[in-house]
Amino acid sequence: MKKTIFISLFLLTSLTQAYSQELEEFVIGTKHHIYSHVLEEDRSYWLSLPESYHTPFSSYKKYPVLIILDGNTLFRHISGMVDFMSSETYRNQRIPEMIVVAVENVNRNRDFTPDKIITRRPNDFGGGDNFLRFLEEELIPQLDQEYRTAPYRILYGHSLGGLLATHTYMKESTLFNAFIAADPSLGSWGAETMDQKLEKLTQNSFDRFIYIATANWGKRNIRNRDRHVRLYESFHAKSEGEFPGELEYFEEENHALVPSIAFYKGISSVFEGYGIDYRDIQNVEQLKKHFSILSDRLSYQFLPPESLVNQLGYSFLRSNDEIGKRKAIEFFQLNTENYPESYNAYDSLGEALEGIGDTENAIKNYQRSIEINPDNSHASDRIAVLKSSKNLN
Repeated sequence: MKKTIFISLFLLTSLTQAYSQELEEFVIGTKHHIYSHVLEEDRSYWLSLPESYHTPFSSYKKYPVLIILDGNTLFRHISGMVDFMSSETYRNQRIPEMIVVAVENVNRNRDFTPDKIITRRPNDFGGGDNFLRFLEEELIPQLDQEYRTAPYRILYGHSLGGLLATHTYMKESTLFNAFIAADPSLGSWGAETMDQKLEKLTQNSFDRFIYIATANWGKRNIRNRDRHVRLYESFHAKSEGEFPGELEYFEEENHALVPSIAFYKGISSVFEGYGIDYRDIQNVEQLKKHFSILSDRLSYQFLPPESLVNQLGYSFLRSNDEIGKRKAIEFFQLNTENYPESYNAYDSLGEALEGIGDTENAIKNYQRSIEINPDNSHASDRIAVLKSSKNLN
């Protein structure tokens, strides 16, 4: 009996070890460290790169940056949502692909509160602006140096992190362009304090986008909602143009559970219209106008995504009429104008020109594609075929 048990255990252990050796880790991010001279301490952060970051098709591409406060608790699910909402694999592309950076906490009471607060016990509140200096003077420059970042940055914070995000939005100048404040803890902002802060508000803030989520606090709900509504309505009143922002109340979500849905709704609100369906686009001018409106709202130029334009081009290229093929060429040309470092843009344009019999210009675009990416065998093969058919050297 003992021998049988031993053999069984041996087989089970062997099978477990064999199975374990076949497992493959799924990595969603990497951990990094930086010494902050501003804070005089070591800080760490998690970083997740977009799916396309290391692909040859996107080697030229630069990405917006999302910075998450309370990164040690929010990184996994927020980075997963960004990946799902932006990836070409899922055909969503509701938002642009982004570099996600989640800063881990050291002392959130110190780092996320912009104002000194007098309490019965000693506290270290009021280090918010110092922490912002760390983000803007040390962390962001390091990210810009090491990664292909675009100068469009989003700050996401929940609770006290939402307080810091709101405070940053109201500053005269900041490196951040959009803010998602998930149920910001404005308890220290009484009516008098809020009025003082609003008095200092300039129109610079309204070149940025802010989304504020309000959770249900039960018996304390009225006071919490009132603060958010009062602040939001004041923003509306002070904005000289159309106010770029949104306030949303989640009656079914409490303070602890609101971060995920607040991020999803918030990032969708920021990039409303970005994920337009290719079936709704009829011509290049319509597409340009659509993204021009989006860019004006966000005070930053967002070009039509290369993949979307490519999809439109091939959709029209498959049509059997000359008008459709001409439209396809216009879309492919748009990509070469917007993304002159993309070898795929020139390759696609070459294919379209080849389709209408413009051999000379097709070869020129294939050659340009090869100049950018010498390993593009498709372009090399097409050049050989076209030159052979025309007896060209």
